[in-house]
Amino acid sequence: MKKILSIVLALAMVLSMGVFASAASELAGEYDVTVWAPEAAVSLTEQQIADFNASNELGITINATVEPVSEADAASNMDTDVSAGADLFFFAQDQLSRMIKDGAVTKLGQGAAAFVTENNSAGSVLAAQSGEDYYAYPLTADNGYFMYYDKSVIPEEDVDSLEAIIADCEAAGKNFSYELENAWYNAGVFFGTGCHSDWSTEDNTNFTLDDDFNSENGLIAAKGIYKLVSSPIYVNSSNADFASGSAVVVTGTWNYATILEQLGDNFGVADLPSFEVDGQSYHLGSYNGCKLLGVKPQEDAVKGAALNQLAQYLTGAECQIARTVEFGWGPSNNEAAADESVTSNPALTALAEQSAFSVPQPNIPGPWWDIAKVITTDIKASDGSDAALQAALQKYEDSVGAASGITLVK
Repeated sequence: MKKILSIVLALAMVLSMGVFASAASELAGEYDVTVWAPEAAVSLTEQQIADFNASNELGITINATVEPVSEADAASNMDTDVSAGADLFFFAQDQLSRMIKDGAVTKLGQGAAAFVTENNSAGSVLAAQSGEDYYAYPLTADNGYFMYYDKSVIPEEDVDSLEAIIADCEAAGKNFSYELENAWYNAGVFFGTGCHSDWSTEDNTNFTLDDDFNSENGLIAAKGIYKLVSSPIYVNSSNADFASGSAVVVTGTWNYATILEQLGDNFGVADLPSFEVDGQSYHLGSYNGCKLLGVKPQEDAVKGAALNQLAQYLTGAECQIARTVEFGWGPSNNEAAADESVTSNPALTALAEQSAFSVPQPNIPGPWWDIAKVITTDIKASDGSDAALQAALQKYEDSVGAASGITLVK
C-alpha cells in the first residue's frame, strides 16, 4: 500500500509541475470548482470553461460555479477564510504577497513556470514572481494608466505639456482628474524624474526597499506634483469624470468604454504629458502592472493539476484575445498582444506608448501604499517652497523607515 501511495504522490507531483502529456489519462474525470471573476467577465468565463471542457484532450470536465468577485476584493476575501475561497480566482498583482502569506496560491512547478515565462510579457512575468518562484498566471498587462482628454478643451498641440493642459483647463473652467493622492499614481511622477523604488523579499513578510524619493530628483518630482495639485482645477480622482466637469482624466483601460460614450466625437487619448522644472523637461512616468489568475492549493494533487491545465487555457492567447474584444483588456500573452484587436484599440495604443516611461510594479507590501500616498497630501498642504516640499519627502522617508516589515536602504 505504501508503494502504491508513493507512486500516486509522485505522479501527482509530476502533474502539478505542468508535465501532463505522459499521464493525461490520470487527469480524466469531473471536478467541481469555484471560480471568482469580475462581474462583467462572469458570462465569458463560463463560456471559456465550457470551451475548455469540449476541447481538452485530457478527459477533464470542470463543473464550475463562477461567482462575481472583483480582482480588487480577492485578497481581502482570502484573508477572511482561505478554505472558503475560490479554487481559481482573478486578482490584482499588488495582492500577491498577501495571497502567498495566506497560503491562498499554489507555487507553480517547473512546467507551469515555463508556460508563464515563455508566453508572457516581461512585466507580467515579474508580477507573478516572488523571489525565485512563480505563484500565478498572468491574465492581463493593462493595469497601467495614461491620459484621456476632451478635444474641445485640450488642443492636440498641448497634449504633451502639463503646464499647457492646466492652463487650458483653467481657462475653460474644467477639471483635471488625476489620483495623485494614491501611491500607485504619484510614484510615477518620481519615476519620471529618475527616481527608483526597488523592492525585494525572501519570505513575503520582511521586505527591503531601495528608494531615493527623498533626493534632488525627488524634489523635482514634488515640484511637478505641486504644479497640478495647487491649481483649483485639480481633482483627486481616476474615475470617468467627464460627465461631471473634467476635461482630462488620468486612468486606465477599465474606463475606456464609459469615457468614449461620455466624450463621443471629442474623445482624445494619449500617453502622459511632460512638465518643466528649471528649464528641464520630465515626462510623467507610471507603474505598469497586470491582473493574475491564482490557483488555490488543493488537498487532491490531481485536481490541482487539472486546475493548472484550466488556468493555462484561460490565460492562453485565444482567451486573452476574447477579453480584449469584449472588454478592451490588454493581454499579457505575447501572441495575443500582436493581434489586430489589440493594435487597433486607441486606449491600448496609448498604454503601449506610455509603457516606454513606465516601471513594472513589483511585489510591494500593503503598508507602503498607505505611507506613500501621504506624500501628495503633504505637498498639497504646503506652500510649495523647496523647504516645505523637502519636508514632505523627509516625512515619507522617516515613515517608511519606521514601518514594520520594511528595511529601507538608499
